[in-house]
Amino acid sequence: MRRIYFLVPDIATTKRIVDDLLLARIEERHIHVIAKRGTELEDLPEANLFQKSDFIPAVERGLALGGSAGVLAGLVAIALPPASTVIAGGILLGSALAGAGVGAWAGGMIGASTGSSRIKEFEDEIEAGQLLVMADVPKDRVEEIEALVKVHLPQVDIEGTEPKIPAFP
Repeated sequence: MRRIYFLVPDIATTKRIVDDLLLARIEERHIHVIAKRGTELEDLPEANLFQKSDFIPAVERGLALGGSAGVLAGLVAIALPPASTVIAGGILLGSALAGAGVGAWAGGMIGASTGSSRIKEFEDEIEAGQLLVMADVPKDRVEEIEALVKVHLPQVDIEGTEPKIPAFP
């Protein structure tokens, strides 16, 4: 899946794009709209925390860093003299899992409070009243969907694609 970004000038055009995407068999759960705070989106699919923040990348980083720190702590614990081989393996595994869990939790907390780095590129346009539409489409349909939107709505700016979308949202 690839995430395509469109900057759209108004609600009416956004509704037409969403309708075109739905007719092209893109599920509503794969369409996300971000607008200026206070803008009534009516029945448009609003982006949630996962699309608006860096939650997933932060959890991934926290998981990796916490797991690594846990492994290091486990190796230090193994180096202490009274540890047997069986106990040492358990200590290493336990500390790695604990570190990964704490790292993922801390990363998630930080990521949820941090705006998406990709969406920050569009902050000025969103504050000026434009709407950002994100559509998650199969990678073999990216060009087809971009062409569909351009044919029906030539005034829409296609702002590119992300190489991959996060696994969860």
